[in-house]
Amino acid sequence: MSKDFVGKIALITGSTAGIGLATARMLHAAGASIILNGRSEQRVAAAVATFGDADRVSGIIADVGTAEGCDAIVTANPDVDILINNAGVFAPRPLFEISDDEWISIFSVNVLSGIRLARAYIPRMMTRGWGRVIFVSSESALQIPPEMPHYGLTKTAQVAAARAFAQAAAGSGVTVNSVLPGPTESEGIERFVRELIPDHTLTIAEAGKLFVETARPGSLLGRLATADEVAEVIRFLASPQSSVITGSSVRADGGVIQAIM
Repeated sequence: MSKDFVGKIALITGSTAGIGLATARMLHAAGASIILNGRSEQRVAAAVATFGDADRVSGIIADVGTAEGCDAIVTANPDVDILINNAGVFAPRPLFEISDDEWISIFSVNVLSGIRLARAYIPRMMTRGWGRVIFVSSESALQIPPEMPHYGLTKTAQVAAARAFAQAAAGSGVTVNSVLPGPTESEGIERFVRELIPDHTLTIAEAGKLFVETARPGSLLGRLATADEVAEVIRFLASPQSSVITGSSVRADGGVIQAIM
């Protein structure tokens, strides 16, 4: 693998598993120093341990769904070159049963976390003349899922926030983009799929395929994506080679979104 990220510091929120951890591994392998993040000491320590005795890896325990958690991250790591706003939560919930507290909670984690960190880090990146910010959104930003409309709303808001920050950083050498994955293998999606398809005679791969066929019938991939497949897209957007891409929403959805643009 090329060493495009030597000397760069990358912060990935929600990176103790799934897409976040897969992205961290790829960036580390390409030379970046990695800051992992999660809410529990046990999970952060376990994620750091997956790198063995490798250097350039650290972890910070913080709940990015709170202002205090974001402030703690920025205080401990005042300068980063790459910010990947990956932290997110989701759960199936009928629209008319979603309370105010649930709306506020999911918005705080999925949207405000990225806004707070981008607001803190982008001006510093602009001063240095280089930076990459990536909001990990979802195909649900464009096709609001009926089983979890509050999640879809937050993913739409992420895309709008990324565009606004990209415009604010115009001409500075800092790019800001969104990535829109489709259903992707992770601990969270396994719980989600098992809740919607409770047939435990099926493997998670089989249940995931059935979920995609029934709940995301537009998928051209026809299965869950792997975390590594999505991480490869994020890695490219974080690289020097992606300098012409900013203010964009990059689909990594397996063709779930039924549009040509």
